[in-house]
Amino acid sequence: MDLLKLIAKSADVCLKPWIHAVVPIDPSAPAVLDELNVRIECRDPQGERCPERDLELEIYRSGDDINLMLSWWDQPERPMLWQGRHPVWMHGENGQRLSAPQDAGPLEALGRRLHSLLQPS
Repeated sequence: MDLLKLIAKSADVCLKPWIHAVVPIDPSAPAVLDELNVRIECRDPQGERCPERDLELEIYRSGDDINLMLSWWDQPERPMLWQGRHPVWMHGENGQRLSAPQDAGPLEALGRRLHSLLQPS
């Protein structure tokens, strides 16, 4: 399955009832696992765009591990999630570690799902 479709399908499963599409931030960059930066665009179940629910996903390799950064698109005041072997919540503007926000569950589920699907065995 195409990497961008896999990301969109994972977002659909973890962030119900929303529907997602994945758009490369730099369309000229290849969609490869080692370094990928995309916007996960959100629509409501009726198909209306919900840009306030859009996410930014950065995937990068560190040694043999795949790491993910999930943050709210254009909302640096909201916490962001780093997902490696375990989830870490950070302040969106200064990167300081935070406790998980109240609505952390669905984003952590997406981070875990993507990490497990993309991590080489």
